[in-house]
Amino acid sequence: MSGPITIRNLTAQPLTIKVVERYEAPNPKDLPEGEQRRGSLTSFTKSFANMTTNLVSNVTGGDSQAPTKAQLSEKAQSFARQDVDVRMEPFTTHKTDIQTTERKPDEILRLTVHGDGPGKWRIDTPTPSAGSHKLTPLVPDPAHEYTGVYNASNSFLAIVESTDQHNWMKEFGDDTPLSALSIPGTHNSPTYHKALPSVRCQAVSPLEQLKNGVRFFDIRVQPGNPQDPKDDSLNLVHGVFPISLTGSKKFRGLLDEILDFLKENPSETLIMSLKREGPGDATDQQLSLILKDLYTDDAKWYTEPRVPKLGEVRGRIVLLRRFALADRLKQEWGGRGWCLNAENWAYNTPDCTYGDVRVQDFCEVLETENIDKKIQLCCDHFERAGQVVCPIPGVTTDSVNPVPTGPLYINFLSASNFWKVGCWPDKIAAKLNPAVAAFLCEKHDVGDKGVDAPGEMVEGDGGVGIVVTDWVGKDGDWDLIKTIVAMNSRLLLRQRGRGWR
Repeated sequence: MSGPITIRNLTAQPLTIKVVERYEAPNPKDLPEGEQRRGSLTSFTKSFANMTTNLVSNVTGGDSQAPTKAQLSEKAQSFARQDVDVRMEPFTTHKTDIQTTERKPDEILRLTVHGDGPGKWRIDTPTPSAGSHKLTPLVPDPAHEYTGVYNASNSFLAIVESTDQHNWMKEFGDDTPLSALSIPGTHNSPTYHKALPSVRCQAVSPLEQLKNGVRFFDIRVQPGNPQDPKDDSLNLVHGVFPISLTGSKKFRGLLDEILDFLKENPSETLIMSLKREGPGDATDQQLSLILKDLYTDDAKWYTEPRVPKLGEVRGRIVLLRRFALADRLKQEWGGRGWCLNAENWAYNTPDCTYGDVRVQDFCEVLETENIDKKIQLCCDHFERAGQVVCPIPGVTTDSVNPVPTGPLYINFLSASNFWKVGCWPDKIAAKLNPAVAAFLCEKHDVGDKGVDAPGEMVEGDGGVGIVVTDWVGKDGDWDLIKTIVAMNSRLLLRQRGRGWR
C-alpha cells in the first residue's frame, strides 16, 4: 500500500471530498489501438515526475516513457467505497489520510468532489491521460469547470479552475491594476518561423498565443529607413538576426493581428514590450518618434507613464518601452514622459527594479548545469510577486493610505547560449517550463505554512506577475499558460467580495 494523497485547492471556491472509491486497474487492451503506450509525456507529467522535495536539483528534463492509463468505463464496479467529508478551503493544501492504493500499486482512486452549491465533480488518479485532466461534472451545467494535475511520484493532486483562455480577463473588475494580475507572456513573441535554432523562441504564432491566454508580447524591431520620418517600416528581429530565413517579417502585419484580436475580445488587453535590436544605424530616439507619429493613437494604445487599471486599457495595447525617448517625447503627459518605462534594467539580472518594472532576467545560461540556477531564480521572483496586494477601493486602499499600483513584476523564463546546443531556447524550455509549472502548482505561495497549517497562508494575493515564456503551445501543450492564469484565483475571490483576510 502506498502513502496518502495530498490535495491542493488552487481555486476560488471551497471544495469538499465526499466519496472515495477504488477500482481495479483496467486492462491495457481496453485502450484504443495505437494508444496503448505514449512515446512521451506533456510538460506537466514530466515536471511532476522530475519533482521531489528538492525541486531544482532533481530537474533533469529526460524524456520519460510511461504507459497511458486506460480510462475506467462508465460501468466499472468499485471494490471499495467510503463516504468522507474532507473540506478544502480556497488556496489550502491538505495531507489527507486517504491512501492512494489498498490492494495493488496500479489500482485507480476515484474522488468525488462537491462545491458549496449544487456542483459535483469526480477525478480519477492517476489520471487516464498524460498532463492535466479536467474533472468530470456530475451535474448538468455546473457553475465552474476544474482541472486536476496529479504527481504520482509524491501522490500530490492540484485542482485549478478552468478558464476561457481567449478572454480570461473578463472575470476581473475594471479597478484591477495590471500589476496585480498574473499574466502569461512570451519572449521574442513572433519568432515562430523557420530560423536559426538559437533565434527561434516560440512554437506557435502570436495569434495562437493570444487565443490561448498570452497577454504580454516581447517584440524586437529595427527601423527600415530611420532617416525618413514618414517611413513606418519596422523589421522584426532577434538580436542581429531576422526572425525568419524565408524573408523579413514586418511589425505592421503583427500589429494588425493583435488589434483584430482585441477588437473581437474587447475585455482583454495586451502589454507590448518593444525594444530596438538588429543591424543598422537607427537610434532609440528615432524608433520612439516612428512609434509616436506613425503607429500609436489613444483609441488603440495606452501610452501614459503610469501602471493602468484594467478598465482603462480593455481592447487596447499597453506600450512598455525598452528604448530611450526623443527629447520631444520626454515632455509628453505633463513632462512625465511617454509609455511605461522599462528602458534600462540591469543586464543578466536576478532581481532589478527600474522605472515601472521589477525584473528577473538572468539570461546567460552558458552551460546546461546553470539551468538549475535559472529555475531557482524564477521561483524566487514568483515569491516576490506573490506578496503584492491588489488595491481594492474601500477594502485595501483609500485616499489617505493608498496601495501603490506598481511596479510590474516581470519574470523571464527564457535564457540561451548561441554556441551550445543544449542551451538553445527550446532545450532550456523543455527543462525549465515543466519545473516551473510544478512549482506553481505545488509550492508557490505556501511558505512555511500550507500543509502544516491549512488555511494559514503567506500575505499577498499569491499572484506571479508577468511570466515571459519560451516554446509554449508545442504539440498543443498550454498547461503552463493555464497555470499562470489560474494563479489569479485568490485575487478573484477577494474581488467577488468573499474576502481572504
